[in-house]
Amino acid sequence: MPFLSLSARPSSVRRSPLRTVVWVSIAFVLLALSAPAAADGHKARLSRGLAEAVGRGESRGVIVSGTAEQIRDLAARHGLVVEKTLATGAVVRVKDAAALSALAADPAVPVVADDAPVAAHMATEVVALGADQAWQGVLGLPGVNGKGIGIAVIDSGIAASHEALRRRVVASVDFVAGGRRGADPYGHGTHVAGIAAGDVTTGQGRFAGVAPGAHLVSLRVLDAQGRGTTSDVIAAIEWAVANRAAYGIRVINLSLGKPVLESWVDDPLVQAVEAASRAGIVVVTSAGNLGTLPDGTRVRDGITSPGNAPSAITVGAVDTQGTPQRSDDRIADWSSRGLTAIDGFMKPDVSAPGRRIVSAGSVGSALVGKAGAVVVGQGAATYVRLSGTSMAAAMVSGAAALVLEANPKLTPAQVKVVLQVTSQRVAEAGVAAAGAGEIDVAAAVAAARRRLQDLPPTTIAGETATRSGIAFTAKVDGDTLVWGDTLVWGDTLVWGHARVGRHVGLG
Repeated sequence: MPFLSLSARPSSVRRSPLRTVVWVSIAFVLLALSAPAAADGHKARLSRGLAEAVGRGESRGVIVSGTAEQIRDLAARHGLVVEKTLATGAVVRVKDAAALSALAADPAVPVVADDAPVAAHMATEVVALGADQAWQGVLGLPGVNGKGIGIAVIDSGIAASHEALRRRVVASVDFVAGGRRGADPYGHGTHVAGIAAGDVTTGQGRFAGVAPGAHLVSLRVLDAQGRGTTSDVIAAIEWAVANRAAYGIRVINLSLGKPVLESWVDDPLVQAVEAASRAGIVVVTSAGNLGTLPDGTRVRDGITSPGNAPSAITVGAVDTQGTPQRSDDRIADWSSRGLTAIDGFMKPDVSAPGRRIVSAGSVGSALVGKAGAVVVGQGAATYVRLSGTSMAAAMVSGAAALVLEANPKLTPAQVKVVLQVTSQRVAEAGVAAAGAGEIDVAAAVAAARRRLQDLPPTTIAGETATRSGIAFTAKVDGDTLVWGDTLVWGDTLVWGHARVGRHVGLG
């Protein structure tokens, strides 16, 4: 039986001419080189939140455009200190609201841009997940980064020579005949590994996955075309279970899938996942990329195997629109929806960012070389942008590692509950698309250590993240619930306190 990787979706954007390997998640404001003619009532455009910050008494560095002479004149006119000179302008210090107002009213200033902190790639996703807060510590609790937690990546291999993955892969086993250890000719596993636990700091910035302190175990089951067999995947899962103590494996990432061809009780791949869960390993799977047909028709029952495994944490993909704020997040059209075929299980369990994710690229691999893939950098510093529930699953694997470091005693079922009840609903999506919601890592890590009812709401990118407060098992009873469009597929009743899920207290 052919085993297909269904979760990697190379970006349709053409190859980027970017010349750096600094993955920034802040959209820079392009500043005009020439100033507009003076006009009465002129008001420069301000970066969002800048006026409010200065109004609170925060002294801010701001970016204004112009030649060196224009900047000198501007600084003299307003009594500003030039902190940094740029090719197209300068950074000047604004000390109070009056100074900002005067600067914005100057006809020579079309835009006043906040000199905001710039983070390395994964900053958008890390902030959107609240993972950065987990690293730093939440509610006075110590920070976590996944240290001591092993993530087994069962995929196409991991290019261990990549700068973000060096010394992070503690074991590598190849289940593909003729394979070479430490290699990833397809490129999928390397990308997934970078999202889950990559970490590197260079002179150009930092690239960090969700759990940068976790270690990785590479179990290669897919060939150079991203194909493999069910038996190889099962063998890899069994290897992970047998060697879990030796390598500290607490999480398995399965960013791959095949069609659901039989009930879960008859599917040996699902049964292998269930056995791993009983052995104490959290198994994270991708939901699949079968949410729509080529003509845009919405597809139900598109969850792939082993995403239909009851114990697995099955993950749908969120489109963050390229921002860390959650108010504009939507479930990606192509992300597979539940219920599951044959058994009618409620899946996915949760959702996470999965569209246009930049992560480690394997040099010479099929995905890096594929037409349309956005590739930046070269050699051991190659990065590629991909989309898919594969990427979303890797986010959740990293999140699970953080939760387990926070509370190593949690069982796989408890880790799933923690991630579900602390998640946040996704607008315009019911549980059949988003599961319990988009994971909130900061809240999940805090809930792993304290009672849920004792936790205040978290704030992500300046917005309050309201917890969904629901958790559910895969099996849903009753035809009305399973097939009721309003309840399962809609945007309102599915988030009620009854029927689909119930509030779960962790105390």
